[in-house]
Amino acid sequence: MQLKWGPRRRSPRLQALGGGPDLISTLPDDLLLLVLARLECAAAAARTGVLSRRWRGLWARLSRIVLRDLPFYSLEPALARLPPPPPAISLLEICLPEPSGPISEEDLAGSAEVNSLLRAAAQIDPEEFFLVFPSGLVDCCLVLDLPCFHRATSIVLKLDLSNFGDYSTILAGVEFPALESLSLSCCTADFGALLSCCPRLRTLRLADVCFYKGAFRVNSPFLQELVVVAGAWINQATIVAPVLKQLTMSLHTYQELTISILAPTMENVSWDCRFSGHSIAFGLWRLAQLSLQAAAEMPLSLHIHACISWPIFQGEVENFTHEIDKHMIAEFSILELHLDTWGHVFGALAFLLLGINRIRSSMRRLKVLLQRSMPEDVCPPDCPCEPTDWRSQTISLPALEEVEISGFEGDEHEIDFLKLIFKRSPMLRRITVKLSHEASLRNFGRRKIYDIFRDCSPVEFYVSFTSDEYMFCRLD
Repeated sequence: MQLKWGPRRRSPRLQALGGGPDLISTLPDDLLLLVLARLECAAAAARTGVLSRRWRGLWARLSRIVLRDLPFYSLEPALARLPPPPPAISLLEICLPEPSGPISEEDLAGSAEVNSLLRAAAQIDPEEFFLVFPSGLVDCCLVLDLPCFHRATSIVLKLDLSNFGDYSTILAGVEFPALESLSLSCCTADFGALLSCCPRLRTLRLADVCFYKGAFRVNSPFLQELVVVAGAWINQATIVAPVLKQLTMSLHTYQELTISILAPTMENVSWDCRFSGHSIAFGLWRLAQLSLQAAAEMPLSLHIHACISWPIFQGEVENFTHEIDKHMIAEFSILELHLDTWGHVFGALAFLLLGINRIRSSMRRLKVLLQRSMPEDVCPPDCPCEPTDWRSQTISLPALEEVEISGFEGDEHEIDFLKLIFKRSPMLRRITVKLSHEASLRNFGRRKIYDIFRDCSPVEFYVSFTSDEYMFCRLD
């Protein structure tokens, strides 16, 4: 039998897999654009042009242009490839890659280069614009002259500068007629003038910003959300926002802070101010931090952090209480005192705070957290940590219902403090004492706990001797 060799015929299935027509490229443009959009990167979408002529240039018709990990010098040419007039761009996002090594000063993008890129982006006129420069890619003396983005409803500018503590300067002059959300980072500006150019602004977020002459002023009739994280010192905060719903501020100051807030519709508040130096003091005590916080489904709480000040700085009582009073920008029901005592008596400070009218009348729950950085210290006689005779003070705490104290050691002044609290709190129903580790080791006895409160009005009393051991007494 003679075998004849000839070309081998492929099955129809193999023909369809290997040598059939390009079925993907025959799809309508709208479907191909959906495929490219799933790449979520315009540069990757542009590279698909090597697969087929049908795909070349198709990326320029995407409604969402995302440019990631492209070198700075290639960004403007990429934007220039969009066909004139540009399509309705819903998003333009530019995120430069992190530098992989040291960058020379010649390679840093300066004000002229960044402003040129901003003008090229404005010509595309996106609805949302994101520009992110990682640290080390832009000059430390950047001055940005923002062009008008006519259609933009959201703008995010994050330009981390080369040197810590440097800020880019943003100039305001053109109007943003459609802008509703603005986020700026690592910058300084006349924010009041900038907001006047944004008549429809609803959300303003500022991160690591510096204020001209330490003053932050906002006057916006439609602003609903304001988030400010200051990167430099501040001495004045003025906010006029009649429809503001959410306020989040994190501030640093080294002196008395001037606060003026007109926002009658606020619903959510997160306020944090840290004090440096010794200008806000009472006896040995220095005000370190003050904050207003509200957790999910929890009432608003006022947190006051104070510590023993070295060297001794004798501050005025009026300045101390007035500074705390001006930060109470919203109604609260919980007071938390965080006290770093260094072994000193805290009763005078605590009763000074409890005597502030707004605290005394609003406080329903009191939490005192005691920390002794140097437990071996002993408070000497006539120590300035007790500038007042607090044991003889007569104040009323009409709304107080619950007290919790952590780090309790059973010292005489701590017992006197709790007794005075009970005597002045007619609505008090519950007390929780969490002993310090040292007190637990000394076997602080149950009988001594009972002797402290046996003459008090009916109250539920809990004592934590260890992390998992509680004693419950009902005194009546």
